[in-house]
Amino acid sequence: MKITIRQATPSDAPVIASIIAFGFGEDMMKQYCGDNGLAIFEALAGMEVSQYSYHHALISEVKGLPAGAIVGYDGAQLLQLRKPTLAYIREQAGFMPQIQEETEPGEYYLDSLAVFPAYQHQGIGKALILALCDKAFSEGHEHVGLLVDVENPKAEHLYSSLGFQRINQKTLFNHQLWHMQKVNPLSR
Repeated sequence: MKITIRQATPSDAPVIASIIAFGFGEDMMKQYCGDNGLAIFEALAGMEVSQYSYHHALISEVKGLPAGAIVGYDGAQLLQLRKPTLAYIREQAGFMPQIQEETEPGEYYLDSLAVFPAYQHQGIGKALILALCDKAFSEGHEHVGLLVDVENPKAEHLYSSLGFQRINQKTLFNHQLWHMQKVNPLSR
């Protein structure tokens, strides 16, 4: 099976929104955005500047069809990217979700990753992670960071197999998460 990974475009906003919704889960989407979460995330994905903008997304395709996506950005830009994101959610949902800072300067942050169910267990998630790491390292970043639920050892194992190591624990949306990082192999 040939997996193609490419930079997202504005027309990929529905795919990015679906991936984010799938990754968040229905309960978290409702908590984060109210009843109109998918439409909100589609708009955010189509924006020039937002935490979930197509500028920060890579799309995987199999036989020309979207199979998954990954969203990542420079952690130093979190607050700058989050400001229009939360403002749009407040405007559309009528409330401002309270979210802890999930990343920080000094790392390129893997924010969201999901593979559509029909394409899972075929190496697509791994390919997306490696592509995001390659992008981050080619742009000069020293670390790629991510959060993984402490109760998801399968995902943690995948990240560990790709060179990510536990740094510390964080809490986000009342979940305990491992903060993991991968170091640019060229900087060692």
